[in-house]
Amino acid sequence: MTSPIVVVTGANGLVGSHVVSALHERGATVRAVVRRVGTAPRLPRVEEHVGDFADPAFAAGAVAGADALVTTVHPLGSGRDDQRRVGLDGTMTVAEAAVDAGVPLLVHVSTAGVYDRSPQVGDVDESAALVSDDASAYGVVKRDVDAALERLEGATRVLLRPPAILGPGPTSVWNTVRPREIRDDEGERHANPDQAFAWVHVDDLASIAADLAVGAIGTADDPEEGPVAGGCTPVNVASGPATQRDYLGTVSEALGLEPTWEDGPAWTGQIVADRARRWGWTPRVDLPTALDELAAGLRG
Repeated sequence: MTSPIVVVTGANGLVGSHVVSALHERGATVRAVVRRVGTAPRLPRVEEHVGDFADPAFAAGAVAGADALVTTVHPLGSGRDDQRRVGLDGTMTVAEAAVDAGVPLLVHVSTAGVYDRSPQVGDVDESAALVSDDASAYGVVKRDVDAALERLEGATRVLLRPPAILGPGPTSVWNTVRPREIRDDEGERHANPDQAFAWVHVDDLASIAADLAVGAIGTADDPEEGPVAGGCTPVNVASGPATQRDYLGTVSEALGLEPTWEDGPAWTGQIVADRARRWGWTPRVDLPTALDELAAGLRG
């Protein structure tokens, strides 16, 4: 049996590098797309492809003959225009190149940030209302990427929707970037302790992405049983419940700071990931382990 060929964009990022590692463990051949030479994970059967996936010619070469494409790139800290240029236009360039090349499966790392999580909203599953145009640039642009992929025909498309992604790394938003903001700005230490903190560990997110890409999770006619063949299927990827008391409390304690707990309206629901579990996904990293890892990294 030949090794499946999987293209991963953003292969040197937090999510992308973990997806590459998970694919390596599953025996896949990986085309790791990066912008700088020498930044892709150095593993057997991992081929570094250096270039801009938003360039049609480069994208066409990267996806030719592949069995699956996993897209992980979004410039989270950039302005709306840059997010649209890279996150939307760039993703669609490589996705369209994959469809033109006959790649049968596209797996896109979206976000649970596409959902409306206003204080009055309860639990959120894949049928929940999406954010409106006046929401954050991140939520709106990611929503629009999902919509564009839904309109794209010619391949099976899966939209992975994780909430906060925990896991160590210099570019990790929730283990590195956000704690730095909390450390440097007293105003970032204010929160309702009961506000939901929906999360997943990067290892568990990478696991479902890799299982989809190598066919360990097969297609189905019913989205509750698997990705719809030839369709576009969103799936929430979230672990157990947590609150800001868990997250902000852990970060503050590790940094030797005191959080300021406030009353006020807050979303207290959960991101429901029953669909992913019915597909066979089970998160392995529990909340105490993830928070211990977070705290250890900050103390170190």
